[in-house]
Amino acid sequence: MNFELTEEQQQIKMSVREFAESEIRPFVMEWDETQHFPVELRPKLAELGLLGVIFPEEYGGAGMGYVEYATIIEEIARVDGSVGLSVAAHNSLCSNHIYMFGSEEQKQKYLVPLAQGESFGAWGLTEAQAGSDASGTRTNAIRSNGGWKVNGSKNFITHAISCNTLVAVAVTDKSKSSKGISAFIFDKSMEGFRSDKKENKLGMRASETASVVFEECYVPEENLLGNEGEGFLQSMKILDGGRISIAALSVGIAQGAYEAAVKYAKERVQFGQPIAEFQAIQFKLADMATQIEAARLLTLQAALMKDAGKKLTKQSAMAKLYASEVAVRVSEESIQIHGGYGYTKDYPAEKYWRDSKLCTIGEGTSEIQRMVIAKQLLKA
Repeated sequence: MNFELTEEQQQIKMSVREFAESEIRPFVMEWDETQHFPVELRPKLAELGLLGVIFPEEYGGAGMGYVEYATIIEEIARVDGSVGLSVAAHNSLCSNHIYMFGSEEQKQKYLVPLAQGESFGAWGLTEAQAGSDASGTRTNAIRSNGGWKVNGSKNFITHAISCNTLVAVAVTDKSKSSKGISAFIFDKSMEGFRSDKKENKLGMRASETASVVFEECYVPEENLLGNEGEGFLQSMKILDGGRISIAALSVGIAQGAYEAAVKYAKERVQFGQPIAEFQAIQFKLADMATQIEAARLLTLQAALMKDAGKKLTKQSAMAKLYASEVAVRVSEESIQIHGGYGYTKDYPAEKYWRDSKLCTIGEGTSEIQRMVIAKQLLKA
């Protein structure tokens, strides 16, 4: 298994890095402070193909694989986790659900504009009473007039306000437990579908997170994704790929925090020399760099397996678990190296730390990842 990026992949990496440095970095703290979701970036992201990375050109996508995708997410998150999270959620959750399980008509109607960047997509699984226990979904859909009437709500939804298209699950047969959950495509223009409370978050503040509410929302039969009762299983398969996104996001945040620590350590003088000359700091940097590289390799392994069409439940969970916890550790060490300045907003360390924590929670907590991994190990 070759983990070296090809020349073309290196070019993609540098192109996205240049974009992130010029179009995102100057505004990172402003967006963070004001919780501004930078919708003005959408045309620029679309022009680079970053809103349809993993989809074929026939559906408006860039036709890239998951190795390129993970590299792109890492490079964006190296500068700003919020934008990285938005690009990841748009690609690997909403759009990918339609790509993997939608009919040709659904792909043409919904996936093409999503992949071309004409709109943002959202994905709804989490509810107030159904977080880690996704099978506990309470939102329900009842057959009505040749379609479905949906009632309920979804929490912590990326792009809940700005999206035009939402994929969400609802209970269609309560007697069948998780096999009675189905997936639907919602259009923001549907009557009875509205956005609700926007969350005031610790980190990832420029990534829009809010609730959506369904009140007698009519969804036509043609908006059912796949067959009735397949929604939960579909969602679990989507999360296998989504965890690669969060792993790559974590690696990017960790890389950004590490680079900030190296820069500061070289500039900060104490006892007559840069603190980078002290072994205590050198050991911290060595540990940080080693952990980041290990997380990156786990992420690339999962990405390569995804591109090869292999089962990757264990590998993507391992990558997500390890990379997310590395992001938190590295970001915290970056603050420590910065000392008192690391606790201020004058330096980037504190923001990397705030952003990193979500990676251990979103798309399955660290505890859930350990359960997933253990289940796969014990099946062998």
